[in-house]
Amino acid sequence: MTLEERIARSETRIFKTVFPNTTNHYDTLYGGTAMHWMDETAFIAATRFSRQRMVTVSSDKIDFKKSIPAGTIIELVARVGHVGNTSLKVDVEIYIEQMHAEGRELAIHGSFTFVAIDENKKPVRIIK
Repeated sequence: MTLEERIARSETRIFKTVFPNTTNHYDTLYGGTAMHWMDETAFIAATRFSRQRMVTVSSDKIDFKKSIPAGTIIELVARVGHVGNTSLKVDVEIYIEQMHAEGRELAIHGSFTFVAIDENKKPVRIIK
């Protein structure tokens, strides 16, 4: 399988509803909750790509372009963007969908870097 095919097969999409227990006093999604969901979705994509033990080592610039109100549906989309020797970078986007209207809008974008590790938690080569 080519690298491009592995990247395509590892793309991960998760849908969630923004309920009141995940919102702040402005009735919008907590930023920390969004980052948690992004890291989780990125981890799944990284693991599906490598089929190895992966750990998050950094998150890069996370842009909060639009607030996410309670009562909306969101879609998290994670795609492997770069593969190195022991690490890979996953780009994650969160889109907003109104429950009773068509269309969607990009709300948040960020990148997460993962390292493949062995059973002793030492970095290992990503199998390509």
